[in-house]
Amino acid sequence: MTPNFLILALAAIVPMVMGFIWYHPKVMGTVWMEASGLTEEKLKGANMPLIFLLSYLFSFFIALALNGIVIHQSHLYSILMNEPGLKETGSEINTFVTTFMAKYGSNFRTFKHGVFHGVLAGIFFALPVLATNALFERKGFKYIAVNAGYWIITIALMGGIICQFA
Repeated sequence: MTPNFLILALAAIVPMVMGFIWYHPKVMGTVWMEASGLTEEKLKGANMPLIFLLSYLFSFFIALALNGIVIHQSHLYSILMNEPGLKETGSEINTFVTTFMAKYGSNFRTFKHGVFHGVLAGIFFALPVLATNALFERKGFKYIAVNAGYWIITIALMGGIICQFA
């Protein structure tokens, strides 16, 4: 099962859109700046095109990882990928996979299901990574809550898009 790279590329835009909303001063931006110790002055002078380009690349990595998390059918292919005859039409294993996918290929392929797994990924992967870094950086609870909240919601939306449309 080949990932739908167009959908992954579109899902990778979600963190940028969510970032513009979440970190806007009227939403969480002011709290984030205060909690992170940043000022308008410190934020000036950055190479924003490079930051956005790398952010998009990293978001694409997240989308690629989420593809395997939210689409359960891909696990069948990962289990059987080295089986002789898998790609040979009419072989026993190919017939099994084709029949299985015809019957179960659309199970759990909803936006809601992708959001569920996205929330789990946000809580069990993003939160611990962010919180661990924040603890060593001597950042407080607000800093962790603002950034983890952003990533949990963002990964949930990405998971929903990927599960529904990829």
